[in-house]
Amino acid sequence: MKRTYHGSCHCGAVSYEADLDLQGGTFKCNCSICKKKRNWLAVATPADFRLISGEDNISEYQFGSHRLHHLFCKNCGISSFNWGENPGKFYAISVSCLDDATDEELASSPVGYFDGRDDRFDRAPAETRHL
Repeated sequence: MKRTYHGSCHCGAVSYEADLDLQGGTFKCNCSICKKKRNWLAVATPADFRLISGEDNISEYQFGSHRLHHLFCKNCGISSFNWGENPGKFYAISVSCLDDATDEELASSPVGYFDGRDDRFDRAPAETRHL
């Protein structure tokens, strides 16, 4: 069941609302950037995402195929959400940046895994313990 969560970067300059069903699943990936950032993400549709503040404080980083837009706060460097298109637009919300998600909600959220390192988003990598 979807619930409205409030998320932000560390300094609070970037904030948003996202309607998410954390019990419906979250994910981690082993691609080069997700592994380094230890990303833990949930997906929101454009209708379920609202940027509240900080549009001018957001910077973008892209690499590889440039399909994903890796966003971060210019002030504190925290990446609280990203967006991409595959084939339609989606937002990848950093679960760790949800200000009002309880410890219990996070601990009980199912986690799926993607083998982004090998561009195999249809399966989990052989090893996930480090993610």
